Amino acid sequence: MVDIDGRRLGLLVCEDLWDAAPAAALAAAGAEAIVCINASPYHWDKHRQRRAVAAERAAGTGLPVVYVNQVGGQDDLVFDGDSFVVDRAGREVAALPPFEAGGGTALLHEDGRIEPGPDMAAPAALEPAGSIYRAIELGVRDYLGKNGFGGVLVGLSGGIDSALTLALAVDALGPERVTAVLMPSRHTAQMSLDDAAEEARRLGVRQHTLSIEGPYEAFLDVLAEPFAGRAADTTEENLQARCRGVLLMALANKDNAIVLSTGNKSEMAVGYATLYGDMVGGYAPLKDVAKTRVYELARWRNARSAVIPERVLERPPSAELAADQADTDSLPPYEVLDPILEALVERDDSVEQIAAAGFDADTVRQVARMLVRSEYKRRQAAPGPKVSPRAFGRERRYPITSRYPF
Repeated sequence: MVDIDGRRLGLLVCEDLWDAAPAAALAAAGAEAIVCINASPYHWDKHRQRRAVAAERAAGTGLPVVYVNQVGGQDDLVFDGDSFVVDRAGREVAALPPFEAGGGTALLHEDGRIEPGPDMAAPAALEPAGSIYRAIELGVRDYLGKNGFGGVLVGLSGGIDSALTLALAVDALGPERVTAVLMPSRHTAQMSLDDAAEEARRLGVRQHTLSIEGPYEAFLDVLAEPFAGRAADTTEENLQARCRGVLLMALANKDNAIVLSTGNKSEMAVGYATLYGDMVGGYAPLKDVAKTRVYELARWRNARSAVIPERVLERPPSAELAADQADTDSLPPYEVLDPILEALVERDDSVEQIAAAGFDADTVRQVARMLVRSEYKRRQAAPGPKVSPRAFGRERRYPITSRYPF
């Protein structure tokens, strides 16, 4: 209990609100209102859950609830603010804008009514895509700012993931702190180069075009003897990605910058990424964003200003590490893959449960095997902002060495 100017306020800290007993104890002790201070990390549906719990406590105690939350990024966590006030009936009466530090006044009357002061309003809630975009933007900005990095480099391929990463970086940091690096190979389509260059131009960032053909050929020459008589396979594909990783890290070292890894949650889940290649980097903005949601965020961003060329949104995704390559050569279509991964990772559903929901059982088992076998890669991945109810890392602990029977 806290007495302020003759008024009795009940103070809760974060998790206290999720249990009815602490709020009931404050009401019994004579509190006139409940103030709950929080360091509650973001995920895309968290605002609805917070309001539901606050409304339940208000209705159960007959007291207004003031919910105050931290704002800012810290490593893989984003604190979105989104502070609000509910009256004693559980109705939201005031809120502060999410993802912004600020303050406002709520007026508590002696009869128990609470209402917003002139500096508070009830802003419209962001749709999921906008909310996730703003959360990642804040995470990138604070990771760079709080750790003293001067800027970022993004390997820009002409694909959707690097396109969205570049847009997020510019929105978070400004174009002057972002450099796009185009690294074509023999398998890079001309339209990929054209689209990448066009996005860099639209966003006003500095860009370098560095061919990897020379380094790639040099590595193949060095490896010619041990590779003699052996057919080309994913080894040569990964070698191209690692050439790009070396170039990006060299530029980052020279510029006191970090590389933003462009991989998404779908790729990280099934290991469709190259260690020390496209996985290099100090921060991974899309680490907790499924591929289908990457497209949602890109379209949401383009609705504000068309910075990503439309062809990037329309093309079938490809790593372009081999001739005529498509992601579906190695993976189920993302429209199938992502719901299976969501069930496995975020809900802990079994293979049998997912198959019973209408998915092909063999496909589910294939995805589950890839998920388990790729744990060693995820342990070596850069941190990135959590935006889903369950992200890889601290929330999903799985041993690298296991014999789970898929």
